Amino acid sequence: MIASRKLDHVAEYYFATKLREVRELVLTGKPIINAAIGNPDLPPPPQALAALTTALTHASAHGYQSYLGLPELRDAMSQFYKRHYDVTINPTNEVIPLMGSKEGILHISMAFLNPGDEVLIPDPGYPTYASATRLCEAIPVPYNLTAQNGWLPDLVALEKRDLSKVKIIWVNYPNMPTGAAATSTLFTDLVAFASRHNILIINDNPYSCVGYDKKHSILQAKGAMDVALELNSISKTFNMAGWRVGMLAGNAQLIQQVLKVKTNMDSGMFYGIQKGAIAALQSDESWFENINAVYAKRRAVILQIARALSLQPEVQNAGLFVWCKLPNGEQDDKAFVESLLHEQHIFIAPGSIFGSNGAGYVRFSLCIPDAQLQTMLERLNLSAL
Repeated sequence: MIASRKLDHVAEYYFATKLREVRELVLTGKPIINAAIGNPDLPPPPQALAALTTALTHASAHGYQSYLGLPELRDAMSQFYKRHYDVTINPTNEVIPLMGSKEGILHISMAFLNPGDEVLIPDPGYPTYASATRLCEAIPVPYNLTAQNGWLPDLVALEKRDLSKVKIIWVNYPNMPTGAAATSTLFTDLVAFASRHNILIINDNPYSCVGYDKKHSILQAKGAMDVALELNSISKTFNMAGWRVGMLAGNAQLIQQVLKVKTNMDSGMFYGIQKGAIAALQSDESWFENINAVYAKRRAVILQIARALSLQPEVQNAGLFVWCKLPNGEQDDKAFVESLLHEQHIFIAPGSIFGSNGAGYVRFSLCIPDAQLQTMLERLNLSAL
């Protein structure tokens, strides 16, 4: 059987392939420490676990659920946006739960893209934006993010392009992999840019509650509800990545188009997971203070490790990653990663998997238990901070 032509230009996700290799090394006895993946190792809020457990005995817990999610889940998502971003969202029609925001990337692409449409993709950026675009037979068009511009898009340069075929621009702030934060000015300028050119903006926003002093949402910008949608997630914020709960917020008419796709792709989210997500979204400020203190401590250790490897870390005090430049202008980040993996048994992410502008950079995750951080220090003959 010949596979669909849609797959001709879509490779398997890098980490899916590489983690198989890492597992093989572990099976041969190599003590690999995975410092590449943003997979939270800390527990979720206790009240989320309690809500999930209690929900298991509910009379209707194990049946099909609404495609729209529980009304109280949409309410909790709306309240989360009001509390953290001061953005008012109608829970009835301006937010929908997703089975993880990664699902939303494909659903949005399917809802709005036709073959031959162009999509502006950040470079470096999350590879799934380009993959989802190709699966819809549209054309990913990279736009540059560079250290010189603070890893923010150069809208002046974008204006000089032929934008007549562009349907969507993907943005991701706080940015992955670089950790760069957005500004209110950036989102205001993006909304104006999209309005001028009739382009839909999608901001992928799963990291804004992880250590950032100011929590930005593109929906804070005037006019954003006309031209923008925003993906968000409980995965990183509440250490619930495996629960697969995300959300999509924005203009009701745009949300309705995505629902046309979503309702044909799944049959609703498990009741208990929804109840746990509601409890997590209602967490008070102490949750954020405690989790951010843990990541701040880990970041200090990773910075010590990075500098011992002669890397140049980006100045960034928030997020789940440390983005580092290779020494002496070196560009072969994959060779550096392979050397560290096989010589020190430490796995980190090469920057070039996120785009050509990531070449010469590597990324460390902060989702590493303290004991493994200590082992990393010992392997590099360093002392703990």
